[in-house]
Amino acid sequence: MHTLELGDRSFHLTRATGAELPELVALLADDMLGRERESAALGPYERAFARIDGDENQLLLAVRDDAGTIVATMQLTLIPSLSRGGAIRLQIEAVRVAASTRGSGLGTALFGWAHRWGREQGARLAQLTTDAARTDAHRFYDRLGYVPSHMGYKLPL
Repeated sequence: MHTLELGDRSFHLTRATGAELPELVALLADDMLGRERESAALGPYERAFARIDGDENQLLLAVRDDAGTIVATMQLTLIPSLSRGGAIRLQIEAVRVAASTRGSGLGTALFGWAHRWGREQGARLAQLTTDAARTDAHRFYDRLGYVPSHMGYKLPL
């Protein structure tokens, strides 16, 4: 799909495949909150992946280094909206960069790529949610120019 060149390292962005689910789930679980939320049972992930992969408004990325290891992922969703003059929103979710790759600039480059992709799809606004406990992530999003303009609420169903 695309390659991001960061110094002497290359990162290859592709649409995730079902065969990559175990690696993607492991990446999501390798995190202070993910350890509590993610599961070893792949069935629910397989069902979710089928819905994501079959929806033209969704892009689930797998990012591999030159050794072929998945080192990052993010899910991009285009949301048509009546608000903001009928704007399309780019929702960014499930962002993870492997601990071994943090600090390399990949996160910044990946968000830059996602923003360009969103604009190409007609999106006029990028939005995301982040857990209140992720203070490092908050600083990262602030640095990218995101503004914490809204308060989010969740209700388990």
